[in-house]
Amino acid sequence: MTNPPESLVLASSSTYRKELLERLWIPFRIAPADLDERGLPGETAVSLVRRLSESKARAGADIEGDVLVIGSDQVAACDNRLLGKPGNAQKAEEQLRFTSGKHIVFFTGVAVWRPSQNRCSFAMTPTEVAMRQLTDAEIKRYVAQDEPFDCAGSFKWESLGISLFAGTTSADPTALQGLPLMALCDLLRSEGYCIP
Repeated sequence: MTNPPESLVLASSSTYRKELLERLWIPFRIAPADLDERGLPGETAVSLVRRLSESKARAGADIEGDVLVIGSDQVAACDNRLLGKPGNAQKAEEQLRFTSGKHIVFFTGVAVWRPSQNRCSFAMTPTEVAMRQLTDAEIKRYVAQDEPFDCAGSFKWESLGISLFAGTTSADPTALQGLPLMALCDLLRSEGYCIP
């Protein structure tokens, strides 16, 4: 059995991912990775989420000693259009109008990079969200109340955003929040962690 690394690092400034990782009761520290998250020409959602997750893990790997770095990213797609973080109310409203009554697929990836052994593992969990048919008044009211400007798809499902859904399908509900814990647990076990 592989021994667990001396230190676990989360390469993210996301409060959502930090809160999710805390659920595993494993000590970790944060070393945010600052990357350009734009897709490359012709890049699919699946290849983009893998590239970004692995790049974030590797960007946080310039730390000394035997460490394991977790990188994660999420890409949303609807009707072959990638949905990024809106950044402001106007773009959030536009995204919600576009996705109203449609299905969005969220591809949530997680990579673990062990620099001392030059090993990087990756897993991805898709989540399908069926959006209700939304009125313009509902969209405006929701965006003003929940301010989902840092969320792909323009909603916070763990908050008021759940009211916009008709349903969801996923093997792991934590994936929609930004860090697929079931997949991560498998990757951590392969690195020597005993969970639970």
